Amino acid sequence: MKTRKVLALAGVTLLAAGVLAACSGGSATKGEQTFAFTYETDPDNLNYLTTSKAATSNITSNVIDGLLENDRYGNLVPSMAEDWSVSKDGLTYTYKIRQDAKWYTSEGEEYAPVKAQDFVTGLKYATDKKSQALYLVQDSIKGLDAYAKGENKDFSQVGIKALDDQTVQYTLNKPESFWNSKTTMGVLAPVNEEFLNSKGDDFAKATDPSSILYNGPYLLKSLVAKSSVEFAKNPNYWDKDNVHVDKIKLSFWDGQDTSKPAENFKDGSLTAARLYPTNASFAELEKTMKDNIVYTQQDSTTYLVGTNIDRQSYKYTSKTSDEQKTSTKKALLNKDFRQAIAFGFDRTAYASQVNGASGASKILRNLFVPPTFVQADGKNFGDMVKEKLVTYGDEWKDVNLADAQDGLYNPEKAKAEFAKAKSALQAEGVQFPIHLDMPVDQTATTKVQRVQSFKQSVEETLGADNIVIDIQQLQKDEVLNITYFAETAAGEDWDISDNVGWNPDFADPSTYLDIIKPSVGENTKTYLGFDSGTDNAAAKKVGLNDYEKLVTEAGNETIDVAKRYDKYAAAQAWLTDSALIIPTTSLTGRPILSKMVPFTMPFAFSGNKGTSDPLLYKYLELQDKAVTVDEYQKAQDKWMKEKEESNKKAQEELAKHVK
Repeated sequence: MKTRKVLALAGVTLLAAGVLAACSGGSATKGEQTFAFTYETDPDNLNYLTTSKAATSNITSNVIDGLLENDRYGNLVPSMAEDWSVSKDGLTYTYKIRQDAKWYTSEGEEYAPVKAQDFVTGLKYATDKKSQALYLVQDSIKGLDAYAKGENKDFSQVGIKALDDQTVQYTLNKPESFWNSKTTMGVLAPVNEEFLNSKGDDFAKATDPSSILYNGPYLLKSLVAKSSVEFAKNPNYWDKDNVHVDKIKLSFWDGQDTSKPAENFKDGSLTAARLYPTNASFAELEKTMKDNIVYTQQDSTTYLVGTNIDRQSYKYTSKTSDEQKTSTKKALLNKDFRQAIAFGFDRTAYASQVNGASGASKILRNLFVPPTFVQADGKNFGDMVKEKLVTYGDEWKDVNLADAQDGLYNPEKAKAEFAKAKSALQAEGVQFPIHLDMPVDQTATTKVQRVQSFKQSVEETLGADNIVIDIQQLQKDEVLNITYFAETAAGEDWDISDNVGWNPDFADPSTYLDIIKPSVGENTKTYLGFDSGTDNAAAKKVGLNDYEKLVTEAGNETIDVAKRYDKYAAAQAWLTDSALIIPTTSLTGRPILSKMVPFTMPFAFSGNKGTSDPLLYKYLELQDKAVTVDEYQKAQDKWMKEKEESNKKAQEELAKHVK
């Protein structure tokens, strides 16, 4: 269940799709256009059908198209499907594949038409290969769960059919008002069966552009590990008029020299650059380019601190005895102890290590599901959560869950919760201080500064005689292998970690809250250190079975959207009170320098075709000079107004698709 939306903690990614998504001032660059940027993590494969990593989809989302995509206002619009319809009962979706959709080789040679059967082949392959993203659709498509579990061996019994070469039809188990937003995800993408069979085990090799076919706006030309990634415009793409940038050149950056992106922007090496206000050179940069330093909007990505409630590996640890290991495990199973950390953690100081003191609040987040992600009955999701949360105790009465401010940091509350925890834990024989191992990439300056800030505020609030954060500074690959890339919970070698985040797959709260259900999926190990589906004792002890009941009850409400969101708000309230995962920041809301025309890129809060990760290049336009603050603000105001009007029209158009 670990989709591409599991994100390694970003040190360089900076752009929200909606942040830089409608044309404004600035002259277009003449001749061939190249977008030069940076990347941090190499993909381990190019398999868009089975991948779980953003490192892969950052590439494949620019070269593979699904049925629908997002426009610059967040509306779902035709891509491989030129039209679609849904039955009145909401169970059958029928898509018409465009006649001019083609598959191309990495050299741009036409291989075959994209046909309806390619979508059937893609889903069968994803299921047979146990795609890490299968959970997105396994319970949605009729018969797919039984096939995935081996209860039915005949894929023709699954609710996906190629009615003819241009028509693919899906039959769902129950209505999903957000189904179309799932079609932007790789697990529902097409694949050519003949090509797939010809490649065998060599299909989608990470460093081989010729190991996949292309039906999207770009062709992958080269990928050199820890060096570069290069794309070229697909000259025969069906919608090539909306592809304005000819070449994409991404350079590997390890995050160590935080002055480098700005320097490379100024010398013309980069088209956009993430800025680091804590860098010593930032003050000088402000003097010369103050009018060009733009803060982007917050996106729907949530980064967080996870707690390993069932740690098994201790290769990277400062613990010196089994007693310390046992004491830490018992402490992390205690809700009051976890709440003490949540309330004792100064997020503003943490965020200032990235955005500087003046920009720290611009990226702060207090809920796993962003408070404005969905709305119902005139209320934002965050308001619904607040109503539920206050019933858990007085500590939640005055908590502000809105973005862009720290609504949780409260030393007095932290000390009160810790006093309760310490009393209970001492009765269990726990020895203090509790030692918590926290891994970090030692070469990424801002990441090290962030965990040091975390350590400082927690130890200062609760006392180093009570809790010690043992920072484990490791090589980048070591950190990834014991967090982001760990295959099982046994490889999750940490007590607390801020190395991951989540970017939603589709437009419903379940895309966040389903991922840590203890019964299914792969994300429980990433966030909480245990393998799902194992009847884990630690998961039971912290009450995750109760959480799953709340999430399941919400998911079963398919007709009344307001009731559905209200029930998911109850699940989010439980999760917030549990302090099992502690939200910290969004991905965007950070200072940049850019020559991208503001608001020309696609926008969405979820999916693979408009969110901040992956960064998409279709529709993107460039200008000769750096965008100014004034240009950006005018473009944003214009975009917001147009977006409201466009979204309203799109909602009115939805009724025409019901047949």
